[in-house]
Amino acid sequence: MKILVIGGTLFIGRRLVQTLAKQGHELTVLHRRNQHDLGRKVANLQADRNDLQQMQGALKGKSFDVVYDLAYDWERGTTAEAVHGAASILNGNVGRYVFMSSAAAYGDGLNHHEGDALAPEGHPNIYMRNKACSERALFRLHQRHGIPVVTLRPPFVYGPGNPMYREQFFWDRLRDKRPLILPGDGRRLMQFVYVNDLVEACVRVLNAPNVCGHAFNIANPRPLTQLEVVEAFAEAAGKPGEVVRVPRERIVRAGGHPMGPQLYFGVYFDVPPITTIISKAQRVLGFKPTSFSDGLKETYRWYLRHFKRVPQDYRFEDSLLGQARLAS
Repeated sequence: MKILVIGGTLFIGRRLVQTLAKQGHELTVLHRRNQHDLGRKVANLQADRNDLQQMQGALKGKSFDVVYDLAYDWERGTTAEAVHGAASILNGNVGRYVFMSSAAAYGDGLNHHEGDALAPEGHPNIYMRNKACSERALFRLHQRHGIPVVTLRPPFVYGPGNPMYREQFFWDRLRDKRPLILPGDGRRLMQFVYVNDLVEACVRVLNAPNVCGHAFNIANPRPLTQLEVVEAFAEAAGKPGEVVRVPRERIVRAGGHPMGPQLYFGVYFDVPPITTIISKAQRVLGFKPTSFSDGLKETYRWYLRHFKRVPQDYRFEDSLLGQARLAS
């Protein structure tokens, strides 16, 4: 097949391109640079996906069997207008348009099915708002113009090559024999998906019948508490970890923030829970997720071989730990 990946040079996209290349597909990636390191057989298109004029210039006159729209600009955000624009440019010249959304598109809440309402247009969280509005724009295109849209809604994605300081956050501290801060009572739920499983779902969408116009939750079936997550990281590393509970209110008062710079639990890991039900993906796509334990062990092996550690400034965490010990 002739396939375009918008944003195919990092984490999910890189793994997807590598997988599709091994299967013999004709691949093109579109990103902001004039070259990539994905091999000579992968064609390159240069454009800023937030710039519709550049996108028009890069895509005009081209056709693809499948387009994977994975790119999100974490600095500026990628709005529904940008996503709608890319899909509109390809209208009539694409066999299937697969958009990487997020479980965050639901806005909040537990046990979401694909038919549940998405976050409103006025939602205060920019990422949630952009993903929800982008999906609505794409499904309107599907309904009005027949653009063959499929959307995927993963929760936290983990695995080898993760550019977010998430799994590595905990393993750095375990290797430095430091206590791990557990915000609040540790019962806040988190749901994950292994990057290889998400890529496999992307591949299955290539040929699955009757999926256009549908969204799919792609995740591990069981959410975990934050305490269970920390314990799983420690088990994967084979290093027992000391857990120190610190009230979330105290962390906030001290200046802690889930996005940093005064980080305390991995980038954006300490947020209100959003969980999903994955039975539709299991039934329609034959989705079979890897156990969290097995995925983490493989990720830890990658971390030991490839992750470039940088010195961490533990002063903020030390201040929280000191307060916790005084209060105990």
